[in-house]
Amino acid sequence: MNNHNLWRVTIDTNPDDCNLSCIMCEDHSPYSNTQKDRIRNRLPKRRMPFELVEKVFAEAKALGVKEIIPSTMGEPLIYPHFERIIALCHQHQLKLNLTTNGTFPKKGVDEWAKLIIPIGSDVKISWNGATKATQEKIMLKTKWEKVLSNLKTFIRIRDEIAAAGGNYCSVTLQLTFMEENLNELDKIVELGVSLGVDRIKGHQLWTHNFPMLQKQSLRKDSDAIARWNIAVEKAQALSKRQTLPNGKYIKLVNFDHLEDSAVNNLSPSGVCPFLGKEAWIASDGRFNPCCAPEKERRALGDFGNLHVNSLNEIFNCDAYKKLCQNYMQHTVCQKCNMRQVPVA
Repeated sequence: MNNHNLWRVTIDTNPDDCNLSCIMCEDHSPYSNTQKDRIRNRLPKRRMPFELVEKVFAEAKALGVKEIIPSTMGEPLIYPHFERIIALCHQHQLKLNLTTNGTFPKKGVDEWAKLIIPIGSDVKISWNGATKATQEKIMLKTKWEKVLSNLKTFIRIRDEIAAAGGNYCSVTLQLTFMEENLNELDKIVELGVSLGVDRIKGHQLWTHNFPMLQKQSLRKDSDAIARWNIAVEKAQALSKRQTLPNGKYIKLVNFDHLEDSAVNNLSPSGVCPFLGKEAWIASDGRFNPCCAPEKERRALGDFGNLHVNSLNEIFNCDAYKKLCQNYMQHTVCQKCNMRQVPVA
């Protein structure tokens, strides 16, 4: 690879499979037409052929990749070949970085934990409230008592494996920042600390042009931004009051103060954290340069398909090099929720 440092690859194994219907989800929100259109047009669910998964693993290992993330859209544990993905991680000595909705379908939390933790770098459990009412209002079809029990069990098994000399897999609560859960950010931090969660990570809401989500954005006006900043200060203060059982403080990711300009540009001095470093492979093999919503990221260009191209070829093609140099010319990049200010 030339002038690139690819370290992580996300494979969209099964974006159409999910047992929840989170309101902010691009594909499974009740406000989304993705599944309705698929069913109306009699299209099969998007699922990555396992032969393509194997190809991605082999090429990723050869290029020095450290982590693989199974689908972050949909519920990856529903993918029919997920156990084989775990086996590939062991075979190629690649860490598994997993995002799951906390229901642990098919096998249950105990069995999944014992399979995932030994090879896991981080498990991000989607978590959007500190109360039953808020969690279930945002993550439709979830059951607060069940996912809370699952979280406790997963952390207990993680700690048991680590205490026995095995791999320490960090646990993250991952949320979408929105009006619905803004007043519970501090309580989510308290919950995370009490349970031994390593990190709480959030992102500002992608509204996906869903009219019902526009009012949930914390970037919609200066008043929302001001309330966000107050909530962030409170959450940050709480994160320093008590250490985790390992003696460390819980880490808050993207709990950042926003300027009024965030209405149009979340991070004016921020740069893309993905280009040249990470890759997304769609279920059909299409290479995607980032995790922006599907319609928006397709506007960035066509860089190749893993069914016919290699990762190395794509990372060194002219179209991808041009994007790396000129990405801020694209509207989706200018408005992106994910750009980060470089650490000095």
